[in-house]
Amino acid sequence: MNLRHTLRRSRPRGYHLPLPGQQAARPAPRRRKLAGMLLLLVLLLAAGTGPARALQHLTCGQAWLKNVVRIGVLQDPKTLNIWLASDVWTRHVLRLVYSTLYVREPKNLELIPWLAAEDARYDHEKLTYTIKLRKARWSDGSEFTAEDVAFTAWLVKKFRVPRYSSKWRFVKKIEVLDKHTIRFTLKKPKAIFLTRTLATPIVQKKQWAPIAAQALKTKKPLATLLHFKMDNPVGTGPFVVKKRRAGTYLYMEPNPHFFARGMLIAGRRLGPYVKGIIFKVYGTSDAAILALRKGSIDMYLNGIQPGYLDQLRGDPHIRLFRSKKSAIYYFGFNLRRKPFSDRAFRRAVATLIDKDFIIKRVLQGMAIPMKSIVPPGNIFYYNENLTCYGQGLTRKERIRQAWRILKKAGYSWRKPPVDARGRLDLPAEELRGPDGKPIRPFTILTPPADYDPNRAMAGMLIQEWLRQLGMPAEYRSMAFSALLRQVKYKHDFDCFVLGYGRLSLDPGYMRIFFHSKQDKRRGWNMSGYHNPYYDKISLLSDGAMDPVKRRELLLEMQRIISEDVPYFPLYCPILVEGARTDRFQGWVPMLEGIGNLWSFCEIKPVTR
Repeated sequence: MNLRHTLRRSRPRGYHLPLPGQQAARPAPRRRKLAGMLLLLVLLLAAGTGPARALQHLTCGQAWLKNVVRIGVLQDPKTLNIWLASDVWTRHVLRLVYSTLYVREPKNLELIPWLAAEDARYDHEKLTYTIKLRKARWSDGSEFTAEDVAFTAWLVKKFRVPRYSSKWRFVKKIEVLDKHTIRFTLKKPKAIFLTRTLATPIVQKKQWAPIAAQALKTKKPLATLLHFKMDNPVGTGPFVVKKRRAGTYLYMEPNPHFFARGMLIAGRRLGPYVKGIIFKVYGTSDAAILALRKGSIDMYLNGIQPGYLDQLRGDPHIRLFRSKKSAIYYFGFNLRRKPFSDRAFRRAVATLIDKDFIIKRVLQGMAIPMKSIVPPGNIFYYNENLTCYGQGLTRKERIRQAWRILKKAGYSWRKPPVDARGRLDLPAEELRGPDGKPIRPFTILTPPADYDPNRAMAGMLIQEWLRQLGMPAEYRSMAFSALLRQVKYKHDFDCFVLGYGRLSLDPGYMRIFFHSKQDKRRGWNMSGYHNPYYDKISLLSDGAMDPVKRRELLLEMQRIISEDVPYFPLYCPILVEGARTDRFQGWVPMLEGIGNLWSFCEIKPVTR
């Protein structure tokens, strides 16, 4: 930040702060206090303290701070290189710098044009998409054109950039028709082109072409590209990075060339309306929550754990936002082994698992029960008409229902859970398969409690519920990396409790999770599920370019998985975030919380 410019903008009318070499005019008595605090700011900045560190010594009533929003985070971005960005803190920052052609609007999550000027025009015979671009400028003032879009696609494909390459592999040709028109030709119909390919952040050709050219001259071009130290990313987003001190803060200012400033998009008049954003690093939740309560920050950009909520609920200046997440935590089976290869056995297990109890007692109500692999927050693709095993049943009713399922399938017990008079006689002993042989002991794997106490406790509870029906279940936690090796690489497991904390809003993962071709070492079909009908419609959904038709196929895929139960969905966490109401207003709630692109384009200082 330019110090002279900052002070010139922020000084009170009637008082002139001297520049170096000038004589100071004596301030009016009523303004001496403010003048003294401004002088303190000068001294702090001159000492190299930096804007965010200086802010810690000043009250939020300072004139120049009124339009600077302070965000508390636990870690600073690991990099400003967009191609290496993988952690959540880096993505929070860079999504304000770089733009995509299309984005999700916050209410219904529909894809709407962003850098694109209109919806893409699809020619189903030629397999082409033609896209008109907005007239926009990069943060350095240069013009944004179709050449930048084409270059971004070329770079991703040429270097096979991780996390992006698979989304561009099926694009056969890219043509720049004019400065603001680009055409893509696909090798085959691919539904994720709209939902995921066109959500790639667009980089500036002028900035990245020399970097790419130099990387191609090295022995390891991709590694060179990924590890290029980017200090001044040029973007078309609403903000630019102005200053960064590792482990302390990152300061951003509005992009003066942001194309959407003052525009009405998705019924929202966009800014930004703030003079800057400071991401302040605290390192621990305790420190960040305390800062929120004291007013040192305006918003804590992280989920608030239940233990802190009582401290915040009584504060009249703090508002708590509850948001759904695009996440799922589930119980998985190894269908390559008996008895898990038997659908009746899996359904009985699902009936015994009380998701509501786990949510109420383990997660303290901070989750919602799951019926599908697709989270309920994904409102367009979510199938709510699915079988709910054991829903609304008491513990005794669950045991009776599971007993009926297994008995009908030919299972028996040395001591059954229900006696000859139909009364419960618990616990049951020695469950036997349809062949009359005792079911061998099996293990439920979970991450350790210090990694995820919720999943560990869920595993312990499920063990006890299954034992009530005579199932020889044993719970065991193990290091997450070791668990993943057992499940995904070696396929050496019985059952597990795992989850995905951030799923794409395009449920193309439904095909990847359960298609038979993914049942391989390092494949995503960890359960070993095989169903020819499912394989067929999952491939059809992958190439369905009509969103309505694709939705129908994905709803059917969810129904099949619900009936066959290779995975049994448990819960989806609720994200709780806190923001102060005494300085800024206008946060935009949506899936995954209020710390989104729309919020930072819409929040405004509170007027008094």
